[in-house]
Amino acid sequence: MCGICGELRFDGVDTNAEAVTAMRDRLVHRGPDSDGLFVTPDRRGALGFRRLRIIDLTANASQPMPNEDGSIRVVFNGEIYNFQELRRQLVARGHQFRSASDTECIVHLYEDHGLDCIEALDGMFALAIWDARARRLTLARDRVGKKPLFYYRSDHLFAFGSEIKAFLRHPEIPVEIDHDQIPYYFIYGYVPGPSTLYRNIAQLEPGSLMTVDEDGRSTARRYWRIQFPRAREVKPVDRSQAAAGVRSLLTAAVERRLISDVPLGAFLSGGLDSTIVVGLMSRLTREPIKTFSVGFEGDPAYDETHYARMAASAFHTDHTEFRVEPSAVDLIDTLLWHHDGPFGDSSAVPTYLLSRLTREHVTVVLTGDGGDELFAGYDRFYAGVLSERLPGPASRIAGALIGRLPNARSDRHWLTRGQRFFRSLKLPLDERIASWNSYFFDDLPLLLRPEFARTLKPIDRLQHIAGIRGELEGRSVLSRMLQANFTSYLPDDLLVKTDRCTMANSLEARSPFLDRALVEYVAALHDNLKLRGRRSKYILREAFADLLPPAINRRGKMGFGVPLSAWFRGELRDYVRDLLLSPHARYRTMVSDGFVARLVQRHERGEANLGPQLWSLICFERWLQLLPAWRTPADSPAAASPAHRPVASSSR
Repeated sequence: MCGICGELRFDGVDTNAEAVTAMRDRLVHRGPDSDGLFVTPDRRGALGFRRLRIIDLTANASQPMPNEDGSIRVVFNGEIYNFQELRRQLVARGHQFRSASDTECIVHLYEDHGLDCIEALDGMFALAIWDARARRLTLARDRVGKKPLFYYRSDHLFAFGSEIKAFLRHPEIPVEIDHDQIPYYFIYGYVPGPSTLYRNIAQLEPGSLMTVDEDGRSTARRYWRIQFPRAREVKPVDRSQAAAGVRSLLTAAVERRLISDVPLGAFLSGGLDSTIVVGLMSRLTREPIKTFSVGFEGDPAYDETHYARMAASAFHTDHTEFRVEPSAVDLIDTLLWHHDGPFGDSSAVPTYLLSRLTREHVTVVLTGDGGDELFAGYDRFYAGVLSERLPGPASRIAGALIGRLPNARSDRHWLTRGQRFFRSLKLPLDERIASWNSYFFDDLPLLLRPEFARTLKPIDRLQHIAGIRGELEGRSVLSRMLQANFTSYLPDDLLVKTDRCTMANSLEARSPFLDRALVEYVAALHDNLKLRGRRSKYILREAFADLLPPAINRRGKMGFGVPLSAWFRGELRDYVRDLLLSPHARYRTMVSDGFVARLVQRHERGEANLGPQLWSLICFERWLQLLPAWRTPADSPAAASPAHRPVASSSR
């Protein structure tokens, strides 16, 4: 796993090698082991690289990686899981290798197939290829979007990097807030790709490649997109056949992800997905698997460690459990730095803590990411299907009754979820689904200051599916939801969180559930094999019934998060007030201070559970405060690290 960056100039001026070096070294957390720099002979471009050694630990695998005559140079972040098969094919065609790395396969594959080589790669990756003969730079990103890649373009310069913070070190790249994107942060907790919160900085979309010629001309295209079938296109598959297919493909996906020349382990939450991954790992390896989980004191609704211990015992893993009592405020600045801005998903807190502590033991972990997205594991999938079936009069009566009940004091209480469900039933399907996972939806006009809102482009509350609306037609409710979720929430929230929190700690995360063959197979299955009544992940449970501890097979989705509602009424109450109610708060030019004050008061009184909304505002305000200093040389990831060190205990 690595960090990559570079630039290509169109104005005849020599490339700024010092700037590219500074960009590269801003990504040191992604690659602390070594670095590399390549400047084109005509000094019109440069590639920068930071390396985290995973496969072939020798200098032979260093990047930028050249071909034999140096006409091709590659910088690559990620892992190619079919590289051994590709290598055998390339050797048979006469290619000679100097390393045992997966990167070198990309170099020789490009020599043989040009841009079509990207489609042969099976893995997680973001890469750049400089072709001296064609005078062309190519960028590409993996199918699902596990590895990030951002780019900036002006009339004289094209630059790219694994993270936006790399651009902060380039003197010719103005990192300015794109105010038109702020409403989308408050709707989703993230800005849907390819946009970002910064003007003229975009992200390459998952499953895409882009070429930039020496004269500045560029083209981009999608080489892959997930397709959940339209109702009339679903092919019948016997249940036992489907279960066997899921088991075979997931087993193969786990096995491919066990290749490593450094210590390897797994995140184990005790949920269905991570337990299956660990169970398969235990059958595919001889030594006990190193597993890691984290739990928070004081609120059982946010603690899965009991189930993690159960799974660890069943598979005889070398298990380390971290029990922490963090103050979230200690981590906010660190999380903002590594996410390059505000990030509304508070589960980044436990993900970061787990990653930091896990890195003390291993360098690579397997995760259960993607299982919910593929097999319909979230409650909102069932809620979406149910909402289309409820008779109107019955839903109105039930909504009126549940609305009269006092509010629960937890975001995860059934009453909180029920009230949110019934409030949204008047909305069209796509808006209804979006509202369940949003921070500010109907109340967005109340949040934004009117004078600020008037300066913005029209706001589309369904911006996250803007590029695929036509593709959703003719699909079942469940397939429609899965397609939308896979297109936006997965790459823009879940995978961003995992990548930034693990790479902040120089830890590589691998996701077997997002294996291409498995994804394409499961996407094509009938809805009833994913969601049957209220039972989610039906065929996954069937496929691994003999592997799973019964209690874990039976349990529902819990989710990974922190008790924000309790924190903001308790130990962090004063922090919230000091930050959000300050007359000097920077958000006040864009966000209504009166509306924010009412949110704080309602939450403190227990009139509503607004922990996620307050978290999104806290992150936004701290970002506005920190952004001016991020450009200064004195700033560094170390400076953003929290002083607090969570207390950890282990059990085996």
